[in-house]
Amino acid sequence: MYEIINYTLFTIGGDTPVLLIDLVTSMAGLACVILAGRNSKYNFWVGYLYTTLLFLMFWNKHLYASILLQPISLGINILGHYRWTHPKKDEISSRDRNALKVTMLTWPQRILAVVLVFVLAGIWGWLLSFLGNRWFSGIFPADPIPYLDACVTVLILVAQYLSALKKWDCWIAWLLVNLTQMWLHISVGHVFMPVVSGLYLLNGVVSLYNWTKLYKNKA
Repeated sequence: MYEIINYTLFTIGGDTPVLLIDLVTSMAGLACVILAGRNSKYNFWVGYLYTTLLFLMFWNKHLYASILLQPISLGINILGHYRWTHPKKDEISSRDRNALKVTMLTWPQRILAVVLVFVLAGIWGWLLSFLGNRWFSGIFPADPIPYLDACVTVLILVAQYLSALKKWDCWIAWLLVNLTQMWLHISVGHVFMPVVSGLYLLNGVVSLYNWTKLYKNKA
């Protein structure tokens, strides 16, 4: 398994390896977000594969907050898959009686989400700063960027949960995720993922526009 995860396709500049796991994960991630932005329930099936690949990729880079995120992401993915296909009577899309319509958070809910991101990211980053340095030293390598790792992790959880509930606001959260992820991947030497995060950013803008139309049409 280790050999597969670290299989190098080629190198850039003679010392920057391009790994197979990075390429496959990038392709799965792009497919997932493009389908979600197009309001397709099939994004969840791709999401199951994407979660597994991300777990392996982050394990390879010792990004522990991102590793711990993946089982939680899987649970949110399952929740979203169910909610999108089993709407309540007052949640039915105007275009499909078996689909959940797009809704928005209230302003108090938005403020609460922002506060939670800052608080949880701060606490999680502080805990990660001890892992590999003071706790389990010699067993786990230290997380190279604990606070950024934690911030990205919490933002993703918020974005995924809002996506699972089909909230328009999820795309605002995803845009923030894409920006912080670009920084994270560049910091640890990922080659494909910063480019993919940039493509995610473009897709997020298009998806925000598409979901705005869905919200106005109660679809």
